[in-house]
Amino acid sequence: MRARLIATAFVLLSCVACGARAAKPPSKSWTFDLQFENDLFANTDQHYTNGIKLSWVSPDLDWFRDLPWLQRDFKLQRSIKHILQWLPYSDDPDRQRHVTVSLGQLMFTPSDIQTRTLIPNDRPYAGWLYGSVSFDTKTYNVLDSFGLQAGFTGPWSLAEQTQNFVHTVRGIPTAKGWDNQIHTELAFALIYDHKHRYIFDRDFVEKWGVDAISDVGAAAGTAFTHVQAGLEVRAGWNLPADFGTSLIRPGGETSAPAARSDPRYQDTIKSFSFHVFAAVNGRVVLRDIFLDGNTFTDSPSVEKKLLVGDFIVGASFSFRRIKLSYSNVLRTEEFEGQNGPQKFGSITFSFTY
Repeated sequence: MRARLIATAFVLLSCVACGARAAKPPSKSWTFDLQFENDLFANTDQHYTNGIKLSWVSPDLDWFRDLPWLQRDFKLQRSIKHILQWLPYSDDPDRQRHVTVSLGQLMFTPSDIQTRTLIPNDRPYAGWLYGSVSFDTKTYNVLDSFGLQAGFTGPWSLAEQTQNFVHTVRGIPTAKGWDNQIHTELAFALIYDHKHRYIFDRDFVEKWGVDAISDVGAAAGTAFTHVQAGLEVRAGWNLPADFGTSLIRPGGETSAPAARSDPRYQDTIKSFSFHVFAAVNGRVVLRDIFLDGNTFTDSPSVEKKLLVGDFIVGASFSFRRIKLSYSNVLRTEEFEGQNGPQKFGSITFSFTY
């Protein structure tokens, strides 16, 4: 199943890319990201079982106040402009800016999805349907993101309907225990993320290169509260001028080109790029609504672990305006009583236009 999904994605990528011309310059081009994560890549159906996220990254802006929807002189627009002026780096003339808007859904289940009653000491059923906005400032090798993520847990997340629809289409038994999911709640988190790209000399042959991308950040809110840090190392041909390959998590999108030199802005052989990567990320988890349960009411919950780590390996290919990445992820145990670490796969499709 994993091989078929990856092969299909690469075929679609090739078909689209063959008819694509070079993208517009950064000041005029948008980037669309589609991220899909699922444990079917590891032949399981439990815990973090599915995630999907759609993101739109705006063209580069000299100033946040240049956003078209802030041009009208209404009270709301004036208030937003005032808030944006207080963001760090918002008035730095050496930086460019863009805005990222995202929609997504996350889904969590226990190990046994055929049991109808609540399973003690196993991950509760939970879903989250959310939207987010991130205000990002950047240079060629630094990205700072400030964002807000908010959405509904419980039945309003539509996770039950989504999972059972997919299971029905695939001809496998549907989950029976969604009556035990955490309750409906409007949850939110404020997010900060900082990435720094370190570029090493291309010292073996022309166009081959190696870089490393460090990542530190934090989130605070009723949905989740944590601090995190990570490092990604990439090696390959014609490395993209972006900030790596990110899993679905709070923070700004990383796959949008950060400079005109990115292969996706070229219309020659330079538009081809391929690299492999490895990454590690660790976080100190102070709150996770999908493990701790609802904020203001009693609900199913488990005892979460304070430290969680992700170990990631993958490959990325781009041609002209298209970039496709696949990651294998090993995530350490997230709660007491979990039966070992979890594995899942992550696909990111990015289109700059």
